Amino acid sequence: MTSEPLDNAEATVNVMLAGGGTAGHVSPLLAIAHAIRDADPTASVCAVGTASGMETRLVPAAGVPLELIERVPLPRRPSADLLRLPARLNRAVQQAGRILDSQQADVVVGVGGYVCTPVYLAAARRRIPVIIHEANARPGLANRVGARFASVVATAFADTPLKGAVAVGMPMRQEIAQLDRGALRARAREDLGLDPDLPTVVVTGGSSGAQSMNRTVAKIAHEVAEQGYQLLHVTGRTKEVRTDKGELLRAPGYVQTEYVDGMEKVYAAADLLVARAGAATVCEVAAVGLPAVFVPLPIGNGEQALNARSLVAAGGAELVKDSDFTPQYYRDTVAALVTDAPRLASMAQASAAHGIRDAAQTMARLVLEHAARR
Repeated sequence: MTSEPLDNAEATVNVMLAGGGTAGHVSPLLAIAHAIRDADPTASVCAVGTASGMETRLVPAAGVPLELIERVPLPRRPSADLLRLPARLNRAVQQAGRILDSQQADVVVGVGGYVCTPVYLAAARRRIPVIIHEANARPGLANRVGARFASVVATAFADTPLKGAVAVGMPMRQEIAQLDRGALRARAREDLGLDPDLPTVVVTGGSSGAQSMNRTVAKIAHEVAEQGYQLLHVTGRTKEVRTDKGELLRAPGYVQTEYVDGMEKVYAAADLLVARAGAATVCEVAAVGLPAVFVPLPIGNGEQALNARSLVAAGGAELVKDSDFTPQYYRDTVAALVTDAPRLASMAQASAAHGIRDAAQTMARLVLEHAARR
């Protein structure tokens, strides 16, 4: 799909952002887009995605124009799709090129996902500078390809294996990057149905939930109040925790909800977070100085454990395998930790020292500098 040429006569720079598929790609893309607009209000910012990704909903809702090209996944094994790959990729590159031309792009910024490879290749053919941001400690295929000819390769983690990469942190929403947990703690707890004065654990498997984590929490929910703390359980959409009678699980000191709109509320309310180790979560808890216990997703290529590695080594978090996140582990580690104020304070300090809050602004500066050089 292509667009009509924009009237960019008033723009000092035209920026094309590429990325999508998951929130892990879309969130940093939008953070960079907003930081560019803040740094240069005359800049023209547009995004490229595919019709099957979350960007179709999230990007327009954030006020960023979105163009679409064909989704071209790389088949993992020999198949008919592999034979069709060259033609499909060439078609997507042509689509991306027409968009770059119509938007008069001065610079391309890619954050990963299927859409990025065609956009990177189209930009390279036009000698348009490419700036890459890789969110995960184990880089994705698109960014491994793009890094070979990118002007700048930026990463969220210092140990991401991309040649010539510079660690800038994770671009994130300013509501999180500028969060003062202490100042907002009481209000956030009240908004979430919690006691403003009790030590607080928040367990979340993300917006889609994590059934294995939910099962463990269900088994210890009735122990919470007697231990002198409270537990907010974010179960995930349609994954409410119920009793054998089909009723919503209730217990003193235990509050469950399917979803929280705005993770800054969770970060402000919690003294300790138990969560998956997605790149955004790891970087955000470090940025706001929140102690965490990470339970990496047990499927995939192991990237979540790698994401958490540096923060765990710095002393800001604990790491446990999904299969080891049992009721007994929870009792021995999570319940013991949330009431250990000195240990939590030490972890919070280590986490904050490891965190980076200005990654979006750093990316915006790099983008505008390279666009100006062109």
